[in-house]
Amino acid sequence: MPLTDSTVTRTAQPSRWAILANPTRFLVVSSKVLPWLYALALIVLVIGFYRGFVAPPDYQQGATIRIMFLHVPFSWLSMMVWSIMSLSALGTLVWRHPLADVAIKAAAPMGAVLDLLRVCEERFRYYAASLSN
Repeated sequence: MPLTDSTVTRTAQPSRWAILANPTRFLVVSSKVLPWLYALALIVLVIGFYRGFVAPPDYQQGATIRIMFLHVPFSWLSMMVWSIMSLSALGTLVWRHPLADVAIKAAAPMGAVLDLLRVCEERFRYYAASLSN
């Protein structure tokens, strides 16, 4: 009997991302990629800060519209992080899932930094506006 496509069973090939499921391989790859991602994130953050602070004033609201470029994104992101922490706490308390506790511990510094950036930006903008008057 000749072999045809219907008689041959094929095994599924894992995707190229499946190799990252192994924690050892993931750590090797991430240790090489993370410095580049940190540098890219810092560059994008500096560009965003610059563009948010030097944005032209709106014709109706003036300079107060600039709050939407930095303050509002920081606020939304920090609220998202606190929400993730709340859901993870639910997972820890209800289902006793160990990774939920890890997620809480990993998200807490991120939420604190985003809140700190929001408050610092708000204070900087307040002092800059008071000096220009």
